[in-house]
Amino acid sequence: MKSIEIPLKLTVNWLREKYEANVLTPNEVMEVIIQRAKEDEEKNIWIIAPNMDHIQPYLDRLSTIDFHSSPLWGVPFAIKDNIDLAHMPTTAGCAEYQYIPSEHATVVERLVNAGAIPIGKTNLDQFATGLVGTRSPYGETHNSLRPELISGGSSSGSAVSVARGQAAFSLGTDTAGSGRVPAALNNLVGLKPSLGAWSTLGVVPACASLDCVTVFSHNLEDAYQVDTIVRGYDEKDRWSRDLARPKRELPKKICLPDNDLPFYGPYAQEYKQAWNQAVQRIQRLNIPIEYIDYQFFAEAAAILYDGPFIAERWAELGGFIDEHPGASFPVTEKILRSGCQSKYDAASVFQSMHKLQEFKRKASRILKNAVLVTPTAGGTWTREQVFEDPIQTNSKLGLYTNHCNLLDLSAVAVQAGNASENLPFGITFFALSQGEGLLAEACKQFLTNDSKEATTLVAVCGLHMRGFPLEKQMLEHGATFIREAVTAEKYQFIKLATEPQKPGLIRKHSGGKAIELEIWEMPISSFGSFAKSIPAPLGLGKIELDNGAEIPGFICEGYAAEGAVDITEAGSWRRVPLGV
Repeated sequence: MKSIEIPLKLTVNWLREKYEANVLTPNEVMEVIIQRAKEDEEKNIWIIAPNMDHIQPYLDRLSTIDFHSSPLWGVPFAIKDNIDLAHMPTTAGCAEYQYIPSEHATVVERLVNAGAIPIGKTNLDQFATGLVGTRSPYGETHNSLRPELISGGSSSGSAVSVARGQAAFSLGTDTAGSGRVPAALNNLVGLKPSLGAWSTLGVVPACASLDCVTVFSHNLEDAYQVDTIVRGYDEKDRWSRDLARPKRELPKKICLPDNDLPFYGPYAQEYKQAWNQAVQRIQRLNIPIEYIDYQFFAEAAAILYDGPFIAERWAELGGFIDEHPGASFPVTEKILRSGCQSKYDAASVFQSMHKLQEFKRKASRILKNAVLVTPTAGGTWTREQVFEDPIQTNSKLGLYTNHCNLLDLSAVAVQAGNASENLPFGITFFALSQGEGLLAEACKQFLTNDSKEATTLVAVCGLHMRGFPLEKQMLEHGATFIREAVTAEKYQFIKLATEPQKPGLIRKHSGGKAIELEIWEMPISSFGSFAKSIPAPLGLGKIELDNGAEIPGFICEGYAAEGAVDITEAGSWRRVPLGV
């Protein structure tokens, strides 16, 4: 009998706390998970369900490894059944395709070495081809909250296993959105690292050049804990890249689509309203926002299924399909066979590659030190509605996901409230492969924003900066340092004839320079009293940054330049010698 009640929202931190306090054991957790899986059998979550016969060896191993040096000691995780678990069948959602690997996939091996317990293999859209969760001969995976709705795919069982309390986290894969759409539809976080950051050795390819392994969890912390463990170069994997653990920092701006985004399906209006509410939350983050033309992202997305990249799926699986007539799911075979059309010749491949290269360069310019935010899914449907129109519903689900891997972006799907009762709505943050750390911090800010007091950004360029005498005024008003920044090249910088010495920032119509400053975040409730404490000729106004954003900050009236020392060339108060 278990010592305490085990919640449906299993998290790494909760489990480790209970294990360390000796009020719960991994064996007790596994017994509850096995019972939950049996009770949910009709939801078609598992291909190989949790069973003590295959779990016990991993439990026994826990006695041989140190709890404190094994960050996932005793933590149960599920594995999408296109990822190898040694000595257990891999089917990729097709019984005839089945094989039994002798070794774990690299990502599984690293998790097991950290003490995690693999509990079973989850259902998926066959050959990871689909975003709906209904394309499996093992049954349609039901949505965790409303069984009449789709679960999302292709990592359907992986997401629902976590949402239904049968795993603390799970592994999925993502080529076109399979690690993000199910997160949105089941109230989870879905982390998709950059291409090659996690090894795909031991993963059945969908489009090998675009495939990623992903993680589903209930919170950001668990997702990034998994990232810390599995990230790293794998010399045996031809697609592996040596991408270091991302350094967390706030982006300099958030990019949002500048046009009215479409949604589809029976909840299109609810999704639209939820997106507008999410945008309002983003606007309260005190991170500059830039509205961008989203069209080229949509054009890039179309290349995945309406271009020659579909031929890569056929290159991987075409031989099996031809040799095993009737083995594949009908709609899956139809999609795969579209990849062998004569129009997808070598010339079309290079044409698409060249077009994508243009799009990548454009994305690199727009997303430098920035993140992009979009809805995660273009809508949702009932399982019956998807059955009636399997191609179009799937296509519209991926409206905001398909571009990601083609453009070599990283992504995190997070929850943004409910569109309706038991109908979660999700958004996705995207960054360049070298900007993964921006995702972590931007998502954290978004998820904690509603519980925070209203704040404003304040730009300071003199004695209120860190290490100077008036920094204490910032701290007394509850301000927090955010980041260093630079103005647009529109400012004159002067040293005022005051005691103590202090600078003034004057905006110029022409001939100005860029000046270094600091950005702080201050509670709105303190901002008024802070503003009153600033003596003339200084005051608070709008300062334009080098990325075009404008935020409140210290400005100086123009008349003060008369008789003042021009220190513009120094570019920063920190580089002005005392007494100058």
